[in-house]
Amino acid sequence: MVNVGIKTYNLKKEEIERKWYLIDAKNKNLGRLCTEVAKILRGKNKPSFTPHLDCGDYVVIINADKIKVTGNKLEDKKYYRHSGYVGNLKVTDLEKMLEKSPEFVIRNAVKGMLPHNTLGRKMIKKLKIYRGEENKHSAQKPQKIDL
Repeated sequence: MVNVGIKTYNLKKEEIERKWYLIDAKNKNLGRLCTEVAKILRGKNKPSFTPHLDCGDYVVIINADKIKVTGNKLEDKKYYRHSGYVGNLKVTDLEKMLEKSPEFVIRNAVKGMLPHNTLGRKMIKKLKIYRGEENKHSAQKPQKIDL
């Protein structure tokens, strides 16, 4: 028997409603925090999730410098960058990177969990990260969520 009456609902660009969320990263685990942030940026927490549209919300992360990691990741995890010249590979471990730029560490982790295409590049722009308590987005009245 074929069920003819049920139709799949697809969200349209004009129907997207965006919210602002505020997340305090103090004493949060890096990976677990980033997976939840990636879900919100993608819109997977909404019942109207549509894979081919950017239907996610804005996320503001505060206290990025107080994030924690487990195990030996502070010494073992490395970040590589290369200038393109021979012998110019630069290596930085997670501990130094957290001192220098905790915003980069969180943004890089979240970026790896989003789609690697133009849609993912649009989604990562909705992520705002700050070292301390203060942020520039109080006018948007972000809703504080606890992960």
